[in-house]
Amino acid sequence: MAEQTSPDRTDGNITLDAQDDRWEWRRKIRSDPKKHLIYRIGVGIVGGILIIAAPLTGWLPGPGGIPLFIAGLAVLASEFEWAQRWLYRVKDWVKEFTTWTGKQPAWLKTLGTVALFCCVVVAIWLYLAVLGVPGWLPDSWENWLHTLPLL
Repeated sequence: MAEQTSPDRTDGNITLDAQDDRWEWRRKIRSDPKKHLIYRIGVGIVGGILIIAAPLTGWLPGPGGIPLFIAGLAVLASEFEWAQRWLYRVKDWVKEFTTWTGKQPAWLKTLGTVALFCCVVVAIWLYLAVLGVPGWLPDSWENWLHTLPLL
């Protein structure tokens, strides 16, 4: 098996070079200009939709937009070098953040977890306060939620 080298992210190309691609089926697509153009447009549309969907779902409870943004960036990075550079920056930032959080004392990690949990509970409460309690919930849950302020 040939040794894999990382793609050259220093050149100014918009799309990945054929030798930077590790998959044979994409190298075949790149060999035909028409197929490559159609493929590039498809990758751009799918990646763009995921990135556009990220802020639209970011306000919902849960991780929302962050995974969608990273997924969209990963899709775009499969074809475009500028997106690949951004994706590597995001990966480096996540590694640095993970290393930093790993060095923190247990009490601070616990405090951060509790604070995150409280933020999620408040976000769900605000969501229900604005949009109302959904009717598909069991009656006992609806009755309990209606006892909370603003619901």
